[in-house]
Amino acid sequence: MEDNESLKEMLVKLFTPFYTVITASNGQEGWEKTLSDHPHIVLSDVVMPEMSGTELCKRIKEQIETCHIPVVLLTAQTSTEHNLEGLRTGADDYITKPFNINILLSRCNNLVNNRIVLQEKFSQQPSATPQILATNPLDKELVDKAMNVIEQHLDNVDFNVNILAKEVGIARTKLFTKLKDITGQTPYEFIITIRLKRAALMLRENPELNVSEISDRLGFSSPRQFSRCFKEKYQVVPQAFRRNKKEDESDTDHGEEYIDE
Repeated sequence: MEDNESLKEMLVKLFTPFYTVITASNGQEGWEKTLSDHPHIVLSDVVMPEMSGTELCKRIKEQIETCHIPVVLLTAQTSTEHNLEGLRTGADDYITKPFNINILLSRCNNLVNNRIVLQEKFSQQPSATPQILATNPLDKELVDKAMNVIEQHLDNVDFNVNILAKEVGIARTKLFTKLKDITGQTPYEFIITIRLKRAALMLRENPELNVSEISDRLGFSSPRQFSRCFKEKYQVVPQAFRRNKKEDESDTDHGEEYIDE
């Protein structure tokens, strides 16, 4: 969002090779486009017609639909007080004009890429929890609610997205959009991921349970479906995942004996 046309054109040219760029010439228009388009990042001048950049940032960070979106503010104001005002409203970064375009691009890219890295970590690492993706209180509250509901229905083979949305207290379409924005996964994928993370924990910590029993306790329709989903997620079947755990422990024990000697 930038009301200076020449600067706006320069920023569009800078970011277009890397992003689909949506522009706005005032804060109100920027807010409306943020609500409708859910961009990966918002870059806004502080001094804007109709709504300032700091007020825009405040609105973005106070609404559940948009609070996850990183906001970078641009300003010609150099005082510490103005910087603090922007950061108090939840701005993720604050850059003073004139700025180095490579530094601006790098800092914006870092904010976007950091979320992608965390999403991949959550998806691929069995021990990573979804709370690492919740960067603000509103997102944390939603993720905690969704986790609590899923935990209560882990063994329910009929549990689905409709039940999740109803018990979380949010419309299905809004839940789809929000979870996708936060986690990079649809609600259905999120449910499966949480079940598979619990499965990985049970495979490692509950040797008395076989794969079929774990499948039943986690709401999979069959051991075959469970094994297929587990391999797609972690590139290893459940039995091999459990064996690897035993081998790791054996290697650790041997290492300790060698050190003691």
